[in-house]
Amino acid sequence: MFRKSVDEGERAGGSSALERGLEGVPGGGQMAGVNRRAVTKSAALAATMLLAGGGIAQAQPGKARTAKGLTVRLPAPTGPHPIGVTTLYLVDRARRDPWEPLPVREVMVTVFYPARTVRGYPVAPQMTRGAAERLPFIEPLFHEGLPAKGVNWAAIRTHAHTGAPAQTVRRPVLLYSPGGGDPRTLGTVIAEELASRGYVVVTIDHPGDGSEVEFPHARAGRRKVRETVFRGDPRSDPKMFRTVVGTRIADTRFVLNQLEALAAGRNPDAEGRPLPERLGRALDLRRVGIYGHSAGGTTAAETMYEDRRLHAAINMEGFLDHPPASPGQEGQLFPIARYGTDRPLLLLGTDGFRYKKELERSWSAMLAHQHGCTSRRQLDHTAHGVFTDYAAIVPQLQAAGLMTAAHRTQLVGALDPAVSVPLVRHHVLSFFARHLPVC
Repeated sequence: MFRKSVDEGERAGGSSALERGLEGVPGGGQMAGVNRRAVTKSAALAATMLLAGGGIAQAQPGKARTAKGLTVRLPAPTGPHPIGVTTLYLVDRARRDPWEPLPVREVMVTVFYPARTVRGYPVAPQMTRGAAERLPFIEPLFHEGLPAKGVNWAAIRTHAHTGAPAQTVRRPVLLYSPGGGDPRTLGTVIAEELASRGYVVVTIDHPGDGSEVEFPHARAGRRKVRETVFRGDPRSDPKMFRTVVGTRIADTRFVLNQLEALAAGRNPDAEGRPLPERLGRALDLRRVGIYGHSAGGTTAAETMYEDRRLHAAINMEGFLDHPPASPGQEGQLFPIARYGTDRPLLLLGTDGFRYKKELERSWSAMLAHQHGCTSRRQLDHTAHGVFTDYAAIVPQLQAAGLMTAAHRTQLVGALDPAVSVPLVRHHVLSFFARHLPVC
């Protein structure tokens, strides 16, 4: 995700995503074509479940504050499975880093998975302490209006338990690539929902690209917390954008290789740190999907095109073409948009994306292929950041007086998080439940 100015972009006509009906929820029957009253009732029920489950805190000015700042809450997952979590430090010795003079390519990932038990295992923070300390100095550069102080980012907790033993049932695996300049930790809300529903979810950081990535230790050429090299929108620099996407695709395929090693009984962590019990046995690498946001959406779609190990993908508002080499020209389409795909792809967008008009060219090209494998959905009254944890966090910052209504609308849209969070989760979950079912 890149910094945007306040601009709601072109508004699509017609009814909202809620009014158009929702796709089928696993175990919940088909909801397509339901009337407005039924959808409203469903949305209200989802909101009630979200809030009753320890979900979005209704922050008020002067409340939930400590000397270190406001503590915000992430919405609870709604599935039946308790969640375990671990991180892996992966080193690709066959590649040099594209952004810094480092002889190897390092990647940090987080693995969320259904746990056999979580008793006695601590709840994990959303992000490491080092990353949380750097975030307020970096994220406001990409997301206008985020507060540089007043938030205790290190205090945000997930609903996953560090190191808990995994269930021994083989589970479908889903990879997540975040937006350009974003860390993997901003994908926690969706990842936890998927894990609670029976998936193993692997969220990937792309160091040098991601805003702040903390490693187990420092090394020659980088600090323990590595910060982004971006100083603007990479799409304004065609060469940089090619490097961004090419690196992300290579990172993702490397992570897949390491998951194969994990499933085979080896420990891929470069430090040899202990793995949760039976984690490798939980991976069913015959059923692998990928989803991503913004540049991560581009990564998800194109990596599926290039790697047959991926069987379904969701692109959440990512371009499928390169930026033009000069003004007035058209950028080259990525191969998946040029040639189409024989595997399921969902294009998931918002009505408030500033660059919706520019996005339309490549998405229309994708949809023009007659394979019948690509579908498209739009979320109304939302904006680009609604696909991240900011959908839950930003309204709390606004309620606490730390962010303006205009900046909130610019980043995530005006839709209440008690509706937007379940709606985004629903679209992602229902797609993968259809094409990569747990059972």
